[in-house]
Amino acid sequence: MAPTPPHVYEQPAPAFDVNAVETPAYVVDRGLLKKNLEKLARVQQESGAKILLALKGFSMFSTFDLVREYLHGCCSSGLHEALLAHEEFRKELHVYAPAFKQDEMEQLIPIAHHISFNSPAQWKKWRPLLDAARAAGRHSPSPGLRVNPQHSEVEVSLYDPCSPSCRLGTRADTLEHENLDGLEGLHFHALCEQDSDVLERTLAAVEKRFPKLLSQVSWVNMGGGHHITRNDYDVERLVRVIRSFKERWGKEVYLEPGEAVALNTGYLVASVMDIVPTDDMPTAILDTSATAHMPDTLEMPYRPHIIGSGLPGEFPHTFRLGGMTCLAGDIINEYSFPAPLEIGQKLVFTDMAHYTMVKTTTFNGVMHPDIDLYNPETGQLKVVRRFGYEDFKRKLS
Repeated sequence: MAPTPPHVYEQPAPAFDVNAVETPAYVVDRGLLKKNLEKLARVQQESGAKILLALKGFSMFSTFDLVREYLHGCCSSGLHEALLAHEEFRKELHVYAPAFKQDEMEQLIPIAHHISFNSPAQWKKWRPLLDAARAAGRHSPSPGLRVNPQHSEVEVSLYDPCSPSCRLGTRADTLEHENLDGLEGLHFHALCEQDSDVLERTLAAVEKRFPKLLSQVSWVNMGGGHHITRNDYDVERLVRVIRSFKERWGKEVYLEPGEAVALNTGYLVASVMDIVPTDDMPTAILDTSATAHMPDTLEMPYRPHIIGSGLPGEFPHTFRLGGMTCLAGDIINEYSFPAPLEIGQKLVFTDMAHYTMVKTTTFNGVMHPDIDLYNPETGQLKVVRRFGYEDFKRKLS
């Protein structure tokens, strides 16, 4: 059985009426989101770093009115996220992708403030477009290069951006004979749900391997994966690490967490549709899906927490929870409950804001969960997006 990360128990029970939620639905609590943002704002103030919202983790633009009050801007992983940030967030925009197409660059150059290239070849290919825009007096983004520090502490290989064979970022040994004139930034991303001690060791590797590039650039983007809003995260060490780096090098520093922004701010409310007997334990069929609605439970993998549940055998009644798709392995996990589950009963999964909505699919044509927003200041629970057949059809041809 996949483990449950300790941080998923930090989220309180819903402050809204679960019975008022039409399932399945993601529900984000603006009050919990604001609490995270206040902590991130403190990090910005005390460290001097600028924090960007990584849209790859959390793109719920109905919350951007709140997020933009605290964060410096957004980072995107491609054209469509960049357009969303430009249209809905309307602050500083940073872009990185493993490679760019001509039409993408033509749309990105007028709106991006920074563009990080994955390789010297990509930088050389697109530099003429950036130079031409600048020469013509038009807006041109500051160019940077993503590097691979070759320092890996990520346990799950699927999420390790510094593995020996990783395609993301340029290794130091390949830069020995490259002309890097004109580059203004250095970007690295090496963390995944980790504390500031890992950043400190990774940063030491960057300084050791890329001193020449560091000396010429004006900004350094330290990527994402910083679990800053987790209760046991060492914020003081993070502040100390960033301040020390800025004192040594005199560079503008950016962090771009996605998960830390929305950590423990969202719920996925689902209903029990049926209970199927099997040899070892009953299986409850829910109106949600692991593979379609919370894929990280299978990819990481991890065991999402359900309010009021326990580990198998912890409470008297243990159930396996399955999704609505035809995939035999669409199993969320095994849980125990104080009383037997009943058809129609609602279950509340926690920590379901980040890397859920952005990764969903309509496999089997299953109903996509609503996206709801709860405002504790007004007590209002609002459906901000409801999906239907036309959304499924428009993805196809």
